[in-house]
Amino acid sequence: MLGTCLYCHTELERRAMTKHLSACPARRAAIEQAEQQNIPTEPLYHLFVEDAHDPYFWLHLEMRGSSTLKELDNYLRAIWLECCSHMSDFYIGSWQGRKLAKSRTVRQALHKGDQILHIYDYGDTSETRITVVSVREGKPTTPRPIVLMARNRAPDYRCVECGQPAVWWCWECLAEIGEMFCYCEACGRTHEHEYYGSGDEESAPEWAMPLVNSPRVGLCGYTGLRIRVLKASTPKHKRRNALDRWRSSSSILPAGGARCGGSVCGCV
Repeated sequence: MLGTCLYCHTELERRAMTKHLSACPARRAAIEQAEQQNIPTEPLYHLFVEDAHDPYFWLHLEMRGSSTLKELDNYLRAIWLECCSHMSDFYIGSWQGRKLAKSRTVRQALHKGDQILHIYDYGDTSETRITVVSVREGKPTTPRPIVLMARNRAPDYRCVECGQPAVWWCWECLAEIGEMFCYCEACGRTHEHEYYGSGDEESAPEWAMPLVNSPRVGLCGYTGLRIRVLKASTPKHKRRNALDRWRSSSSILPAGGARCGGSVCGCV
């Protein structure tokens, strides 16, 4: 379960990434640069975010203590979860724990060592576990509420026909057989199923759903970042333009604001 540090691009196992981030020279340089700015200091929270049931998917975030849980909810929706504007909530520990109001700031709600659970969609539910790794007092390295410091590498999906890297999965196969079959561009052209998925790219087969770096792939027609800004009724050229604008949004960019090129988030 390798992941990439978005400061120095070092690849490490998930368990080693926490220690690396505490000493990463590139991150230290970003912090030192931020300390030169004429802005107030505040508590900054290192959050380890993981899918509650699949350890393959994880994120390391740094979040401003003055930001709210609503902003964290928006971030998780943007980078991992959003498909149909489902309900979501935060709970202390588990579903049986106390619900946290999203209006609360992170510094009001969380302390070092705390663990909370984020629930998205009470039908095809996604559960995300969030652990406070550490808290430091300092100046934020970004004007945004959250910075992405590290993330798991995109899964190596393989075509069920030829074994080459896959780019699509068939929603109709999942509905009929209960298995998520993945296909490369070439094999997808000869797949038997007709329209069932979104097929919002000009080059995509009509049944195709994109494979993206998210634990929500296969749930409720999730298609990644595009679902939040694209509608089926929107003309294709406007959909492409909207997708490009959102992909370039610094609200979900990694540390330093650099594009990952798709190798980390799978967004390209």
